Amino acid sequence: MSDPAVFDRIRQDIKDNDVVLYMKGTPVFPQCGFSAAVVQVLSQVGVKFKGVNVLTDPELRDGVKQFANWPTIPQLYVKGEFVGGCDIIREMFESGELQGLLQGKGVPVTVQQ
Repeated sequence: MSDPAVFDRIRQDIKDNDVVLYMKGTPVFPQCGFSAAVVQVLSQVGVKFKGVNVLTDPELRDGVKQFANWPTIPQLYVKGEFVGGCDIIREMFESGELQGLLQGKGVPVTVQQ
């Protein structure tokens, strides 16, 4: 079980930011293909997001998996709600569901196709 301070940090991140992506690397320099794919999708819909590099903090890397009960990274949160990982985000984007979810939660998007 992760340190409760890690869960507090995650709660604070997703409370303070409309869109948060826990990822390997940074939005400018993703360090895995899955993280890069989600960054690309978010860039295509034109949404502003906070990228959190889990590679710099092993406790955060484990904690975020436990927090969402989701075994893989990247993980996307919108308005405090866990949305999913890479495959889910790509599928939602391709179907238009992601854009609808973002707009429905009041997150501005500028869809570029």
